[in-house]
Amino acid sequence: MAQVPPHEFLWDIFQKVDKDRSGHISATELQTALSNGTWSPFNPETVRLMIGMFDKHKQGTIGFEDFGALWKYVVEWQNCFRSFDRDNSGSIDKNELSIALTTFGYHLTPATVETIMRKFDRFGKGTILFDDFIQCAVLLHTLTDSFRKYDTDQDGVITLQYEQFVDMVFSIKT
Repeated sequence: MAQVPPHEFLWDIFQKVDKDRSGHISATELQTALSNGTWSPFNPETVRLMIGMFDKHKQGTIGFEDFGALWKYVVEWQNCFRSFDRDNSGSIDKNELSIALTTFGYHLTPATVETIMRKFDRFGKGTILFDDFIQCAVLLHTLTDSFRKYDTDQDGVITLQYEQFVDMVFSIKT
């Protein structure tokens, strides 16, 4: 059987996802096309976050070119997720999350890992699904970048006035 070229494969998927035939995919359309490996819908917040990352025109939608980049991004995250899902359960438990965060270069206490776990454990099962894992990693990266702007000597400690803190938090693009 002949293999379909990647461009044609992605174009076929794009057309199936673009339900209103607008030539662009909205977060709602994208959510229907994504799977987190369970029968539950992909987290709408993660979908919105990814649309925002790849929406070059800041219109809340992505065209075919952006869709290709987003598709590649999701596949890379799938591979990453699977590498940390040691028991192949389709979710990341606290120990697997701790290993993932350490691998990403974060040196966090067990209490902080527990806090992160509670934040992204959408169903209260002590695990994080694929879509929530993406959101967790992207948000942690974004927070780290914001922190580093104030951590001029790179010692992991900052001193902020309250307004600087509020400005830092509300200027984070998620």
